[in-house]
Amino acid sequence: MTSDLQALPADYSELLVRLKARIRSSQLRATVAVNSELIELYWSIGQELSSRFQSEGWGGKIVERLAQDLRSEFPGMEGFSPRNLRYMRSFAEAWPSPAILQQLVAKLPWGHQTVLLDKVKDPATREWYLRANLEHGWSRAILTHQIESGLHSRQGNALTNFQRTLPELQSELAQKITKDPYIFDFLTLREAAHERELEQGLLHHLRDLLLELGKGFAFVGSQYHLEVGGQDFFVDLLFYHVQLRCWVVIDLKMDDFQPEFAGKMNFYLSAVDDTLRHPGDAQSIGLILCQGKNQTIVEYTLRDTAKPIGVAEYRVTRQLPDEIKEKVPSIEALEEVVAKLRAENEED
Repeated sequence: MTSDLQALPADYSELLVRLKARIRSSQLRATVAVNSELIELYWSIGQELSSRFQSEGWGGKIVERLAQDLRSEFPGMEGFSPRNLRYMRSFAEAWPSPAILQQLVAKLPWGHQTVLLDKVKDPATREWYLRANLEHGWSRAILTHQIESGLHSRQGNALTNFQRTLPELQSELAQKITKDPYIFDFLTLREAAHERELEQGLLHHLRDLLLELGKGFAFVGSQYHLEVGGQDFFVDLLFYHVQLRCWVVIDLKMDDFQPEFAGKMNFYLSAVDDTLRHPGDAQSIGLILCQGKNQTIVEYTLRDTAKPIGVAEYRVTRQLPDEIKEKVPSIEALEEVVAKLRAENEED
């Protein structure tokens, strides 16, 4: 074995790595091609069904029979259940244009398509999630979460001064990466929690935090140390955004927004720009996350602020007070009740 390895050309390992990458890429393209063929097939079947339902008054019984006949003819091919045939009809009616089907829709797996059909009724909103999924590569579970959290209505909604403090192209992208509110529903805090508890909770769920922040955020550190004028200062959360090519400072507040929060953020951004920013980096931006905000106060505060700062709210799951918690049945108790009811129904 050793002699065989020694006899290999010097660049064999490099060649092997390249070929493996090429094969994987080919497999991925083949998978995408197969998915596109399947989606277009389902769309064409859906068109037929939709047309027959409208022109000939087909009903549910016909779909049941059609599903049975198709499964008999193609026993090794999945997807011809009555439920899936109904999805195909809805799918074709949701995306009537062949152009958008081929350019966008066919690139998304069928499971994602059914989520969009079930959960998004407005055509424009459905297309928004379609495009976002293609951009970010969400799994079906993440797509479901983003829809249920109302991402389309939160994206880019933070109050900022980016348009005035950043170059046009950067300000548009910087605004786009913000949200309002941020949904930290993976986090449960008591009513009297402190900022440090909020920060520790976010760090404990760092993957969920990065998912909520969105594409491009790279975590650098928490309580990131900055030395200014011989004194120590600490940034709550520090990120680098790979698309904006800039540092992003996040300051966490357990209170409603106050004007002095912006002064502190302005100081942090100056320090980060002086100590961390490289010549190729864009201007650092700040994001202040609060429990609540008064829009007029935020706008007045940011109007003449020189540094690019955004302000947004966040939502967390609150723990029940102890006196209420004692009166609420536990999950185990509820499961026992459900099991008992099921047993009684079976006996009947």
